[in-house]
Amino acid sequence: MIKKVITLFKIGRKLALSDTLDIISKVYKVPILITVFFSLLGLFGKKKLNQNFNEDERLCRSMESMGITFIKLGQFLATRPDIIGEKLSNQLQTLQDKVPPFSRNIALNEIRKGVGDENYKDYINISDPVAAASIAQVHKAQIKDEGVLKDVAIKVLRPNIKKVFNDEIEALMLLAYIIELLLKKTKRLKLVEVVFLLKEITNHEMDLRFEAAAANEFYENTRNDIGFRIPKIYWKITSENVLTLDWVEAISIREVNKIKLLGVNLKLLARDIIQHFLRHAVRDGYFHADMHQGNLLVDNDGQLVFIDFGIMGRIDKTNRRFLAEILYGFIKRDYKKVAEVHLTAGLVPQGVNTEELAQALRSIGEPIFGQSVKDISGGKLLKQLFDITEKFNMQTQPQLLLLQKTMVVVEGVARKLDPEANIWEISRPVLEKWLRESKDPVNEIGNILKDTSEVLKKFPELPKVMDKANQALTFLASGQIPQSSNAYSSLNEKKMELKSFKNQSIIGLLFLVILSIIVF
Repeated sequence: MIKKVITLFKIGRKLALSDTLDIISKVYKVPILITVFFSLLGLFGKKKLNQNFNEDERLCRSMESMGITFIKLGQFLATRPDIIGEKLSNQLQTLQDKVPPFSRNIALNEIRKGVGDENYKDYINISDPVAAASIAQVHKAQIKDEGVLKDVAIKVLRPNIKKVFNDEIEALMLLAYIIELLLKKTKRLKLVEVVFLLKEITNHEMDLRFEAAAANEFYENTRNDIGFRIPKIYWKITSENVLTLDWVEAISIREVNKIKLLGVNLKLLARDIIQHFLRHAVRDGYFHADMHQGNLLVDNDGQLVFIDFGIMGRIDKTNRRFLAEILYGFIKRDYKKVAEVHLTAGLVPQGVNTEELAQALRSIGEPIFGQSVKDISGGKLLKQLFDITEKFNMQTQPQLLLLQKTMVVVEGVARKLDPEANIWEISRPVLEKWLRESKDPVNEIGNILKDTSEVLKKFPELPKVMDKANQALTFLASGQIPQSSNAYSSLNEKKMELKSFKNQSIIGLLFLVILSIIVF
């Protein structure tokens, strides 16, 4: 525990010497106790200021300069406006995960340790680092696959990164506990749980086998999709700290002028991004949940290429049907049907008046359809839907929350390519096709049931058992830890440890007071 305290003071001084708290205090009233504490930690040091940038950039650059823990904390909090507010959440959306690379020689040593001496011989011409982030960096190399020479990308974890992150996150958990003890109002924010969630999610991200498994499943689901591809994973030379996959010669989706030079139609590309995302969500129940511009590429044939599979979303079949019916109901402006789906799926209590719920849903849909095409957002509609149905005691659907957040990002990317993209017209054929082809929600039922409401009422699909990685993503979406999970037990153990530290500290302090009285 002493080690945690020392690490906490180091982190605190790092934070005190940045201008992060100064920026946050302009948006959120920081308690005076915290301000004084960090002012004391910052004594006899020089603050690193970023005055040449606007406030959003200053906040992000400050957090980037403090290393992996603050980069991951910032990215995580950007998804939690319920804790930090909409403004701070928006400011953190642009936080970049870019840091200087470590040397090629160190990387070669890490790769060799990761895949073993024998498998290491499969690599040819491993390059200097071509991209670097806080957790890992990427090298280009070649391998022989079935006698054919292929270019591959090698993603390798930074040496000792797990220890550095976990030491700092444990210290931050102690800080969260202290803040909750001193400032009772912060207990409702569940700061210890928030930091614990970040620890769980990032530790899964630092096991590259999870990312490999996600990419492999995504590849199998989409291998026949036209105009879309996923790099192939090479399992023999993949391990916990090394991921080997096909090298992709492509252009980032943000480089619009270069994409134009390829002769790619930007309107069709914007349409494809949205339709592929929806197709993966409703057809496969498995979608890329980190679809920012850095993870979307366009190859020389104009195909979309997805990379970085650290965050994926999963939706069970019942919720896929729910999602498709909801979105299609809004497209058709059939609010009563949407209300009935909520009721028959058990998403709101049976006692809820259908007409009242339909009226509430109309209050969301009609203003949206009154807007110009470029202002209509499916993601924002879902957010409003979840907000309003909460008043009717709608059950939380974590996977749909993650999808809603991703949908906002996807629409933003598409509109950068085509500002006039009509999200609803683009979505309609995907939803219609899936609803037409989806005969019943449970494959074992022989009779074809056409009424979706009856299907949902009679044959609700049992929830799928998630593996650890998907469980972590569910935590990310919902912001809460299910009591049946192993993580919940670990969290309780951590809380007991913190309480024990508090009690030991009180006893130690009393001992010092008594000793002082005796001596003096």
